[in-house]
Amino acid sequence: MADLSTTWMGLKLRNPLIVASSGLTGTLESVKAVEAHGAGAVVLKSLFEEQIVLETGLAEDQNEQHHYYAQAEDYIREYTRGNALNGYLDLIKSCKQTVDIPVIASINCVSQGEWLSFASQIEQSGADGLEINIFLPPSDSSRSSAENELLYADVLEKITRVVRIPVAAKISSYFSSLAAEAVALSNSGISGLVLFNRFFSPDFDIENFNVTAGGVFSSPTDIYNSLRWIAILSGRVQCDLAASTGVHDGKGLIKQLLAGARAVEIASVLYKKGFGEIGIMLDELEEYMERHRFLSTGEFIGRMSMAHAPNPAVYERVQFMKYFGGIN
Repeated sequence: MADLSTTWMGLKLRNPLIVASSGLTGTLESVKAVEAHGAGAVVLKSLFEEQIVLETGLAEDQNEQHHYYAQAEDYIREYTRGNALNGYLDLIKSCKQTVDIPVIASINCVSQGEWLSFASQIEQSGADGLEINIFLPPSDSSRSSAENELLYADVLEKITRVVRIPVAAKISSYFSSLAAEAVALSNSGISGLVLFNRFFSPDFDIENFNVTAGGVFSSPTDIYNSLRWIAILSGRVQCDLAASTGVHDGKGLIKQLLAGARAVEIASVLYKKGFGEIGIMLDELEEYMERHRFLSTGEFIGRMSMAHAPNPAVYERVQFMKYFGGIN
């Protein structure tokens, strides 16, 4: 029987399929279901910096006294923040007491805020690892792209100084020089890079003039961007790589492993088809390995990366010309 196990940021996984941070991983019952259906690890629903800020603001607005007592405002802010964090820490503890697969906590952050202090408490609660889903909006026109991108490394270096558990950064592809930034981040002390995170995409209700959510779930065609960059960065960064976004079947899982991913995160396909897809995808992976006589995932992870390609140019933009220009 083929050995599906792998390692991801130093953690031993029974297989490379990870259920990504989402509403599907926000309760103990759902995490138990993730394990029962065969996933290699789970990333808990993120602790959102923005949500904590919003809840703090709402609590302050509902308190009439905070206008008169400065101490009341401080108390409300700390209580709301503490409440959100304590609930998250309780979830981590419950999961660790119940399941055997690695439980990875997640922080979704948009600034260099006080959430950095949360990391050590997350570690103390028993989390096996920490995923930082990070996007610092480049909306300050007075700051250059280089200055903005330096903030990422600064945030991650601070996190890795606080905790000893492995840290992964889930990043976007929106960098002026993605390859250089990925290499720089991999030297910040992190153990893994996840390519790529998904953002809220605004849509317009043109009759009621409201901003609505558009494209909440990924589609199978979304795989190509992360597939390209996993292949390009494999062997060039000083940490493990994991793929995310657009993996909806076993073939997508296999492709990302061939590109160089040591693990693959999925969520949208589980929303659409249920946790049963985990077993279906793993069966397809096992059948593929047996058909090609691979005894372990290590025998083919990265086999089709740019570092092992006979013609590395196939991963570059020149292929755009070949595809659309009819160049043979």
